[in-house]
Amino acid sequence: MALVKYNNNSLSAITAASSLSSGAMTLIKEQTASSSSTIDFVDGTSDVVLDSTYPIYLFTWINIHPSADNTKLQFQGNAAGGSGYNETITSTSFYARHDEGDSDTDISYNTTNDLAQGTGFQTLFAATGTDNDQCASGYMYLFNPSSTTFVKHFISQNSTYSHNEFNYNEHTAGYFNTTSAIDEIQFKMSSGNIDAGTFKLYGIKDS
Repeated sequence: MALVKYNNNSLSAITAASSLSSGAMTLIKEQTASSSSTIDFVDGTSDVVLDSTYPIYLFTWINIHPSADNTKLQFQGNAAGGSGYNETITSTSFYARHDEGDSDTDISYNTTNDLAQGTGFQTLFAATGTDNDQCASGYMYLFNPSSTTFVKHFISQNSTYSHNEFNYNEHTAGYFNTTSAIDEIQFKMSSGNIDAGTFKLYGIKDS
């Protein structure tokens, strides 16, 4: 790949910001949880964009710490013009885990975290705990949520320091089985509040 070199004259010749690439990924919204019952990303609200502007959206969560022990992060969507976070989801989930004592390892399909045409919240990671240092971090891609032709796929990966001193690497994928646009995403814990942590939403442009 060739390197492009610029001098002072070439830089001073730029007359508009649009002449420079802004990159393929754009931070849209950041939210910090503080004893929060939910974290919501709603298109058109509080500077959130979740529409046809981007074909791919990326949600990240950093150091998510729950208020209740042995709880899991979950999410659901809401179709444009709909009411309630109860869209139909079919999903699959598996994990690898390893305990701190180096005495237990496992890789397994996770039947408790999958949905089969379910309308409940989708679990994203293994149960974490309330010890001061216990938390989880991960991400989820949501593909073309504004489509009115196809279902809406999502793919998630997470690293969790669990309530029972395991590291879990959990993989979850599935789809919203609807041809309606999805323009709202909500995150919450399976019980209690999100005591602390940061959520970010990015938009990813076409290549």
